[in-house]
Amino acid sequence: MKMKITTAKPADLSQLMDIERAGFTIAEAATETAMKQRIEIIPDTFLVARNDDQVLGFVNGPVIKPRYLTDDLFETVMPNQKFGGFQSVLGLAVDPKFRHQNIASQLLTELSKIAKKNCRDGITLTCLTRLVGFYEQSGYINEGQSSSTHGGEIWHNMVKIF
Repeated sequence: MKMKITTAKPADLSQLMDIERAGFTIAEAATETAMKQRIEIIPDTFLVARNDDQVLGFVNGPVIKPRYLTDDLFETVMPNQKFGGFQSVLGLAVDPKFRHQNIASQLLTELSKIAKKNCRDGITLTCLTRLVGFYEQSGYINEGQSSSTHGGEIWHNMVKIF
């Protein structure tokens, strides 16, 4: 398989939603409207791993000023500031057929390169307890339980500082 990482395109929406729904519960998953807005408003930080026209996985999120995510970010996305701030991750998901092939790690690495190039303070995200170890292996620090109640879950603040 020859994978490449590009920015998301509007034509990817259907495949992106299939992967989103496979990776998150109904309460956690982004709506199609939210996903479409992310493609339109933050194309520079909406990355897609693909094999030709097949979407294998994605990572997306806006640049924010605070160190931690707030639940309103899952509904309303603002354009990215040019420099500084924290790169957030609202969603990282891989098609179940292509998991355990290092795709999520490669997407995070590519997002890190973009964040460093734009002088971001770091990358911030929230994750479920079962995923803390994965993010720690990628250089993120668990900074404790998040105040987020997104999807009715308990989340952890994970931050990677450059």
